Amino acid sequence: MSTASSNPLLDFSGLPRFDAITPEHVSPAIDHLIGAASKVVADLESATGAVTWDNFVVPLEDATEQLARAWGIVDHLNNVVDTPALRAVYNENQPRLTEFWTALSQNEALFAKYKALKDSPDYASLSPARKKILDNELRNFRLGGAELPADKKERFAAIQEQHAAVSTRFSENVLDATNDYKLLVEQEADLAGLPDDVKQAARAAAERDGKSGWQFSLHFPSYFPILQFADKRELRETIYRANATKASEMGNVFSQLTEWDNTGNIATLLQLRNEEARLLDYRNFAEVSLVPKMAQSPEHVIAFLEDLARRARPYAEQDLAEVRTFAREQLGIDQLQAWDLTYASEKLREQRYAFSAQEVKQYFPEHKVIDGLFRLVQQLFSVRILPDTAATWHPDVRFFRIEREGALVGQFYLDLYARAGKQQGAWMNDARGRRVQSNGALQTPVAYLTCNFTPPASVDGVVQPSLFTHDEVTTLFHEFGHGLHHMLTQVEELGVSGISGVEWDAVELPSQFMENFCWEWDVLQHMTGHVKTGEALPRALYDKMLAAKNFQSGLQTLRQVEFSLVDMHLHFDYDPSSSQSVQSLIDDVRAKFSVMTPPAFNRFQHSFGHIFAGGYAAGYYSYKWAEVLSADAYAAFEEALEAGGGQLSDDTGKRFQREILAVGGSRPALESFKAFRGREPSIDALLRHSGMSSE
Repeated sequence: MSTASSNPLLDFSGLPRFDAITPEHVSPAIDHLIGAASKVVADLESATGAVTWDNFVVPLEDATEQLARAWGIVDHLNNVVDTPALRAVYNENQPRLTEFWTALSQNEALFAKYKALKDSPDYASLSPARKKILDNELRNFRLGGAELPADKKERFAAIQEQHAAVSTRFSENVLDATNDYKLLVEQEADLAGLPDDVKQAARAAAERDGKSGWQFSLHFPSYFPILQFADKRELRETIYRANATKASEMGNVFSQLTEWDNTGNIATLLQLRNEEARLLDYRNFAEVSLVPKMAQSPEHVIAFLEDLARRARPYAEQDLAEVRTFAREQLGIDQLQAWDLTYASEKLREQRYAFSAQEVKQYFPEHKVIDGLFRLVQQLFSVRILPDTAATWHPDVRFFRIEREGALVGQFYLDLYARAGKQQGAWMNDARGRRVQSNGALQTPVAYLTCNFTPPASVDGVVQPSLFTHDEVTTLFHEFGHGLHHMLTQVEELGVSGISGVEWDAVELPSQFMENFCWEWDVLQHMTGHVKTGEALPRALYDKMLAAKNFQSGLQTLRQVEFSLVDMHLHFDYDPSSSQSVQSLIDDVRAKFSVMTPPAFNRFQHSFGHIFAGGYAAGYYSYKWAEVLSADAYAAFEEALEAGGGQLSDDTGKRFQREILAVGGSRPALESFKAFRGREPSIDALLRHSGMSSE
């Protein structure tokens, strides 16, 4: 039998031993942990006598937490350092995990014991957090098929296993298509307009592959600057087509392999979700998805999104008309195409506001941004962030600790740069949650914070600091907001500490809340320093940025509404067994709500990992839903400024921490919001912050 000394995945005494973990450790560890957890389940099933928290919930939580933590490490590694060996062992073990968790959620004996605990005299004396956990568990048993007859349970379990496998394949296809694509440019003249640091990174990429010239990929820091800055229209079109068709059936048309086509995976996932909903006696998967969320119904969500679309549309139409006129009159582009929009918009912004995104970028070297972020968090929430030591999965990863009054509050890994073998995007995952262990010791939370920014370049043998765009700074603040939600919790019950148990459509509140500080003068003064002179961001440039803050906000809002409506309709009123294609549904949504329709070859859905390989199925609307909450919450800081308390009001920060961050999922998100703001949320602040109100 594997032990902690021989298998690092079985060592729960401290932080993960990333320097010791190999793919060979995975299967033995999962064997052991599933076996141990299954024995605990069997013992609990057969136990007689009164059910109590200590004799039932605690041992079950202990056993399943170790399994979840070990698999969480494997899952994390599969996302950030994907290798053939790791992928193989991940795919080998994922069905076993799915089978275990599905069986657990359908276990009638455990379900009965949870119900007995809620009906027992002890229930009244449980803390609110424990009562919330009980309610969540009972709900999850019902959603997990515990009340289904035996034959339907078997089919439900098969659906879960197939869904997990297909979802993983979807994600792998996107990663493989992204890693495979290479665009080699041999003439520097073809790169006119591109910033020097982008060209340096492309030159280094070509040299690593033994090529001369400049090599670009479909990783965001590589391809997006072409769309934004490249003067050569054909180059923009080439990279746009490649990105818009990756992992789709269009691959053979645009010189990509079709073995990574996600068309069939999308159809399968939608069919499986629809069948799951019917088994659970819901009309559609959207209804299933919304059970643990704030939103009342799919119709409610659609009404919210369509109302937002109506409010945004006049602004979007004006945005598009302006950029089309500018492109025609100033750039000689008579017919603005999708691959021209970002480029023409950047040129229009430069002319209108007399600055460029590249100019701003020079003031955001990585070290200044990180220092400024930490300074803000320390001031707002009365903590200290200090460098710490831990084994990591890559040399670029750093590790930190958060303390309050000398006591450890939480720790986090920071993995900032894009690289091959790493999933695109940015995210926060929990490595472990806060809880009081059965031995009485406090387990502090640990988080993974992952981004895909441009790594530092080496010029003439000298390593240059990584420079962040303002959008990347905002992304970093967003993910750190998730991390704060996880790490600053004061709840000591694992099921509702940190982000656990928080409604999915409210979990973006702290992350989007933190984004607002990226626009505050007092904050930017401490997180900017020109890469060559060290000068802080000039006030004149800041004023231009602020003036341009809502540039094309109408277009951006409609784009997010489009994605959200596509997601909701796919899971609400789309019949996967009908003759209607997914593309046809997308076209219908665009016809109603878009002001600039993407080209017919666009297959954004084939890499829409949020809904096909993440947790946002029938939940992508959460970003806009939570933006209402976050804008309204941030308005409390603005009100403190008006009242003379200063933008970074310590009192407001403490109240936000106490009523939002600290309570985690231990009470409904709406209650937490009302405790912070003293009322229900209003859309007014979002419209005002987006420049789409009459104020």
